[in-house]
Amino acid sequence: MAKKHSQRAEDLRRALALEAARIMAEHGIEDFLQAKRKAADRLGVNDVAVLPKNIEIEAALRERQRLFGRDSHDHSLKEQRRIALDTMLLLGEFQPRLVGSVLKGTATNYSDINLHLFADRSESVALRLMEIGVPHEFYERRVKMDAERSVNYPALRFEANGRTVDATVFPIDGIRQSPYSPVDGRPMKRADSREVSELIGPN
Repeated sequence: MAKKHSQRAEDLRRALALEAARIMAEHGIEDFLQAKRKAADRLGVNDVAVLPKNIEIEAALRERQRLFGRDSHDHSLKEQRRIALDTMLLLGEFQPRLVGSVLKGTATNYSDINLHLFADRSESVALRLMEIGVPHEFYERRVKMDAERSVNYPALRFEANGRTVDATVFPIDGIRQSPYSPVDGRPMKRADSREVSELIGPN
């Protein structure tokens, strides 16, 4: 009986992961918790014990992108990475690093391009954007640095070739410690412009 219950819970967990992935892909939701809650609401699930982990949703999203519209996903991802690289070259003085779904390859057509920049003062980034005529908005992003510590860092949001770029500004020495990923709780992968160029490959 316990085994049957366990299998039912696993099946429900899998269904929730697939539904959350669908919601993220089709509705442009990037927050895993929000997608998870919407999936649970849609499937009428009230038991938080069966909610999938973020990494399970990401795996379901990869699977969905592989099965449905693979060509369009590859095209969109390449475009996002090209825009990321162009932006990184414009902001080269701040040692930009690409992070998140555009780097990992799970970005949907709605995903922001997430960058980490490094500067003594966030205003330096704003001044650079003003110099090149890019309107932007400031806000604060809460970043999980380790299991016990979260820190607020300045961030800027702006448009680049029709895509939204979301750049978090860390202190100069912040390049040595990558914050935790909200997907798997491990240090986030970061890629410099050379690595992003290699991901894009030849034209």
